[in-house]
Amino acid sequence: MILTTLLRILGALSSLYMVLCSLRVFMTWIPGIHLGRAERILAALVDPFLDIFSRIKLFRTERFDFSPIAALAVLSVLNRVFSALAYSGRISLGFILGLLLGAAWSALSFVLSFLLACALLRIIAFMAGWNTLHPIWLVIDSILNPLLFRINRILYRGRAVQYRQGLFTGLVALILLRMAGGALVGILNRLLISLPF
Repeated sequence: MILTTLLRILGALSSLYMVLCSLRVFMTWIPGIHLGRAERILAALVDPFLDIFSRIKLFRTERFDFSPIAALAVLSVLNRVFSALAYSGRISLGFILGLLLGAAWSALSFVLSFLLACALLRIIAFMAGWNTLHPIWLVIDSILNPLLFRINRILYRGRAVQYRQGLFTGLVALILLRMAGGALVGILNRLLISLPF
């Protein structure tokens, strides 16, 4: 009984810490926001944990830092382990592998959802005839264009396509990839969790 209560408390604390880490990450995206002492306390609580992942080169590219996603995925796995132990009292190798697969897919599906949102915004801007030279659209283009180029090169086999067609094709490909990946991970996760060992 005491162990179950302790595990539930650890699960709740890991959920709270995930919220604090997310808040800190969002605050870094808005450079003008300063909350004084509250911000310093938040930074002292979560920056050491987030810094562990930011030092790993695998999570960083020239333009993007995916280390917060990796940090939140680790916290998510810990949370699910604490919750599973609290409610069932046992964990198998299949369960742990399922958790790791789920965490990896969560991180990847977040990136895919972000790319989907960027593609949808870009299509709306293109169709509405908004100023495509605005800095926000240039940033979105720098995110999307390498991926759209790869998708269109595979699907159209090197033939030139109009930008609008490439955007729509990329959007549809991302939607299908997100749906197929989610279904495949769901099947694999159920198989792993059902393993007897």
